[in-house]
Amino acid sequence: MVRDKQIIKRETIFISKATPEDDEFVLWLAPRLEAAGYDVFADILVLLGGDRWRKEITETLQDKSIKMLLCCRDSTLGKDGVREEIGIAEDLARQLEDPRFIIPLRLEKFKKLFGIGELQYIDFIGGWAHGLKDLLDTLDKQGVPRSIDQIVVNPDWENYKRRSSISIKRSPEVLTSNWLRIVRTPDAIRYYQPTDAVNYTLMAKTCTEGIFPAEMYMEGFFSFATPEEISQDFGNVGKFIASSTIDLSEFINNGSHRLNIRSHQAKNFVSSMFRKSWENFCRGKELYEYTFANKQTGFHVTGKQVPIGKRISWGNPGKRRSAVLHNIARGKVWRYGVSATPHFWPFAHFRFKSRVLFAESESEVPFDNPKRQHRLRRSICKGWRNKAWHGRLMAFLEMLSEGSEHIELPLSRSSVLSIEATPVLAQSPVTTDLPNAMSDDAEEQDISTLGNYDASEEDIL
Repeated sequence: MVRDKQIIKRETIFISKATPEDDEFVLWLAPRLEAAGYDVFADILVLLGGDRWRKEITETLQDKSIKMLLCCRDSTLGKDGVREEIGIAEDLARQLEDPRFIIPLRLEKFKKLFGIGELQYIDFIGGWAHGLKDLLDTLDKQGVPRSIDQIVVNPDWENYKRRSSISIKRSPEVLTSNWLRIVRTPDAIRYYQPTDAVNYTLMAKTCTEGIFPAEMYMEGFFSFATPEEISQDFGNVGKFIASSTIDLSEFINNGSHRLNIRSHQAKNFVSSMFRKSWENFCRGKELYEYTFANKQTGFHVTGKQVPIGKRISWGNPGKRRSAVLHNIARGKVWRYGVSATPHFWPFAHFRFKSRVLFAESESEVPFDNPKRQHRLRRSICKGWRNKAWHGRLMAFLEMLSEGSEHIELPLSRSSVLSIEATPVLAQSPVTTDLPNAMSDDAEEQDISTLGNYDASEEDIL
């Protein structure tokens, strides 16, 4: 009998949540996982009361689940029912020899809990669509089974709709991500070596502080510049020769056997150079540069680019909208900005993270206190619904691109990195009707970035 139980097919993704704190999020997430072909269980669908529903929850977790998605915020992790499910899941992780059986979903910053504190979480704070993409990638990489031939969205979501007045529409929804696709790169990257003695300290400084990105490796450096441009930019350092010219795609995917560089190291070199190109571009726009606690650099608007209260128009012709990037709330000046990091999987792109900085006044520098910045973001920005954040990102990109379809990031005097000025879209076969109105104590009633959009402009960041 025990043997039979062990061979039960495990295909269910179990969502551990609190009620009602996590209902809205689970209502958004679960049908999208089902639309991707996964079998999903959440107690939001269990309509029977008492021991009967609790038994169903426990048996589903113990006997049918292949993964447990754990909604993580302090209020959720403090619930007795959730802690009981974590205990069962920890036992299952050992029994199934799957240390990644529990996948934490970070909905808010939370205190580490014994048993799950060291697990790698999926971050939904920066945006639900971004978190969903990472979650789907994780489930795919871990081999969680799904059916792509017959997609079925559980009809019980309609029952929950009647109970909670939050509806699921059987119509497609277009999600706007925070990914910007890289559409053009140089064909090749060059490795330069000195032909005579050089000052390596000066070479390192030139690579780090130059207006075009370069990455040191062994006795030389990588660059996208031509030999003539290197003679001009590194003329005070020494003389160099391009000892290797490598196809960029080949370098990223396979590294260089001749230079003893593996693919992951090559990706790191190119990623660093792309990031430096982005940062140099933002500095050229005179955006305000701020380094956050995680060492990510954010670039924010100032009065030079956008006066306080001015709306920046964005969107397709005939459907233009606008958003505020620089304003005053509760007596404090806030500035919108972003951090950006390049990635190469599943395709080459930049991922943008929205940022907000606060200062006492327009003439003052931002508060140099991370905890104070965090408190202000939690209080002032809590009323900014997802579509408000989306509007600000779109307006920021419109400002940077100056209306062009692409943003051109210089890699040398003769080569550029071109990224699309609008984020990548993804389509879900179902739509969740969630409230879009901002709270009464929000910093502004930004109606241009709220309300019901056409399907082509729907967004959950």
